[in-house]
Amino acid sequence: MDHATPLIAMLVAGLGLAFILGALAARLRMSPIVGYLLAGIAVGPFTPGFVADQKLANELAEIGVILLMFGVGMHFSLRDLLSVRAIALPGAVVQITVATVLGALLAQALGWGWGAGIIFGLSLSVASTVVLLRALEDRGLVTSERGRIAVGWLIVEDIAMVLALVLLPALAGWLRSDTTGPAPDAAALATAVLVTLAKVAAFMVVVLVVGRRTIPWLLHAVARHRELFRLAVLAIALGVAFGSATLFGVSFALGAFFAGMVLSESELSYRAAEETLPLREAFAVLFFVSVGMLFDPGVVLREPLALAGALFIVLVGKSVAAFLIVLLFRHPVGVAMTIAASLAQIGEFSFILAGLGMSLGLLPEAGRDIVLATAIISIVLNPIAFGVSRRLEPYIEAAQRRLRGTATAGEDAAEPGGHVVLVGFGRVGTLVAATLAERGVPFLVIESDADRVADLREKGYACVEGNAASRGVIVQAGIRRASELLVAIPGTFEGGRAIRHAKEANPGIHVVARAHSDAEVAHLGRLGADVVIMGERQIALEMIAASGVTSRPGSS
Repeated sequence: MDHATPLIAMLVAGLGLAFILGALAARLRMSPIVGYLLAGIAVGPFTPGFVADQKLANELAEIGVILLMFGVGMHFSLRDLLSVRAIALPGAVVQITVATVLGALLAQALGWGWGAGIIFGLSLSVASTVVLLRALEDRGLVTSERGRIAVGWLIVEDIAMVLALVLLPALAGWLRSDTTGPAPDAAALATAVLVTLAKVAAFMVVVLVVGRRTIPWLLHAVARHRELFRLAVLAIALGVAFGSATLFGVSFALGAFFAGMVLSESELSYRAAEETLPLREAFAVLFFVSVGMLFDPGVVLREPLALAGALFIVLVGKSVAAFLIVLLFRHPVGVAMTIAASLAQIGEFSFILAGLGMSLGLLPEAGRDIVLATAIISIVLNPIAFGVSRRLEPYIEAAQRRLRGTATAGEDAAEPGGHVVLVGFGRVGTLVAATLAERGVPFLVIESDADRVADLREKGYACVEGNAASRGVIVQAGIRRASELLVAIPGTFEGGRAIRHAKEANPGIHVVARAHSDAEVAHLGRLGADVVIMGERQIALEMIAASGVTSRPGSS
């Protein structure tokens, strides 16, 4: 039997080390991503010992990107995507331009020339799909307003990079001579752009028109067979992604996202998301391992100043540009801070662009190494960027209110502590909030619907946008200082997770929740709810009380 099995060796070493180092990172209160990256460095070619197959690692990581984007697409609709186009399109274009210019200036200072600078700047301008989505998922923000803006921004970046990959070979001769040689053929460039845009448009038509009819129908046909259903979901995700790249020249990630978005219109989308979750998580880990394998620690010693400059562009320059753009479009500070933190990293497209730049003779090897090092370090620092943004948010909001002279009591009601955290602003939550406001009780609302959040902020209420099932959102609401948690949402799963996270962060908090059945009452009670109110029972008691019915003679 042949035991030369690089695929199995890669999986065993990559996943095994990722588990050990990821668990250690979590134990040290760091993101498990740090452990996954260290696992990749350990099995990479720049450290002694076992060296995994880099090509296999990259292909496995690509599967992770496909499944992740497919899953995100299942939480989106075309309407959601179009709703953020007014900010995502100009925002992404301006942010890419700013980062590219800064990168080109740094490359010029390093003596690389403008051609290398453009490649270098583009590599620093585009965020990692996996890192951004993992950060949003961990904080329950994927379907929030800021999550939709971030994903829309990402899609625009993706399309821009597809265009860049098409145009760079045509511009290589001109860029190689540092723009002093003969100008590129304008007709050839225009043709290349038009052909690429036509392919992207054709892809979107095929997926949104043909796919909208066939994908849900196919899943409904096998819905009764769990194994076939799971297989169909994977076949659709991988097949559409591969077909889109092969036939239309778009990225795997973009193809998978639109396939998931088509599936989101089916009632089976939640089941499909649940069935693919384990695979998405496993392959996402392999993505981080593959990134770690690319890292040469020696570049930190060889190019410290260049690396510091690149990190400044990614962590500060790009983030500040995104922050200011979002504020210019009159979005709240919280949204601007989240977008800025989300984009403060680079990833898979950066590697592709740097590799293309080297193959075209435009980017020196040192440039590629700096891009890879910047990606590793920025990914490790990204959770810190989110933490810093969350801590700075109230101070920036306060400064903004002072400048406008419109400070409101409701916006900082939760700061002193002892406040009430209200989960949900639907029919029940609205009535609860009105009563709390009437009685002068300080409270903060957690709500995932962007329109309701905007309405809350207009009324001056303190609020946190996001899914209360996320620990990050519960903590952001100041649960450690709160005196009471009122769970007014009907979803037992989300409500239960909110209660569990609240009790873990603040064991003494008093929790009141709602339920619709005895089983739900028992479930929420086990998770830590002090009082669970079942709506139907309360209605029955109120009806009896209002009717004036009393016990009949002879009744037991």
